[in-house]
Amino acid sequence: MQVILKYSIFLSVLLFTVGCQQNTKVIRLAHGLDVSHPVHIAMISMSENLNQKSNGNLQIQVYPSSQLGSERECIELLQIGSLGMTKVSSAVMSNFAPEFQVLSFPYLFRDKKHYFNTLDGELGKDLLLQAQKYWIRGLCYYDAGSRSFYAGKPINTPADLAGMKIRVMQSPIAIKMVAAMGGSPTPMASGEIYTAIQQGVVDGAENNPPSYYFSRHYEVAKYFTIDEHASIPDVLLISTHVWKSLSADEQKMLQEVVDESMIYQRKLWAESEQQCLKDAKEHGVEIVYPDKAPFVKAVEPLYEELLKDEKIKKMVETIRSL
Repeated sequence: MQVILKYSIFLSVLLFTVGCQQNTKVIRLAHGLDVSHPVHIAMISMSENLNQKSNGNLQIQVYPSSQLGSERECIELLQIGSLGMTKVSSAVMSNFAPEFQVLSFPYLFRDKKHYFNTLDGELGKDLLLQAQKYWIRGLCYYDAGSRSFYAGKPINTPADLAGMKIRVMQSPIAIKMVAAMGGSPTPMASGEIYTAIQQGVVDGAENNPPSYYFSRHYEVAKYFTIDEHASIPDVLLISTHVWKSLSADEQKMLQEVVDESMIYQRKLWAESEQQCLKDAKEHGVEIVYPDKAPFVKAVEPLYEELLKDEKIKKMVETIRSL
């Protein structure tokens, strides 16, 4: 505990400081993505815009590729105010605010328009503030596309998943979803997937096209099945300790550049998805487009279980009515 406390105090000085120039505030933003990822590029744009809007008085410094810790560690640093901002999957946020789990439900969104209307509407905005009691405030959603299966063989129907060990996130819904489809869900860290597939520890995984391509998983899993079973957005977070340390004008300015980065990131993401699928094909990947109806039917029992919670049921009804 003493070691953690000393580490936290050190990082508090390191990661959110008043810069060497008087009245300059620097917010450190850490994430685990590669510098070529659309989210990172949007964050750099956000940093540049904030520097310009504030005349250099409020700045964001971006640390990619897990330089300052894993996703879990970054969240913990946010909670004690030792890190300013980070990006996580909304599936992870359900550990702090159970309401977030609704965004992980399989086949919940009809299309991209429905997806964005949900995130940008009243329900989505309300969700961003649900974890404030844990010293975390959501600022916006970044598009993380739709998650699909990939493996060493084509997956045309849920029956093809029988006997297959599929890597999933540490998400109860992801685990139940793969099990409902007949696969064997195997949670593990994202950094372990390549070797796990290569060595046969798992038979495949599920993620969006850019993550599949940038992680070079196409080298060990040559079939990418576009079943789009879940559209789980990323969430840009700020420590409430850091947020409250900003003036009202600084908060307004920060939120403005965040919203601008969100629009820019969504544009970049759409372009990246298409390019990554094209590049994957050039590396010998076969893109499979199955009939989604059997996959949707396979998860119906999961919905029966999830909708027993009246609050979650009401949220699902609200989303479906949009």
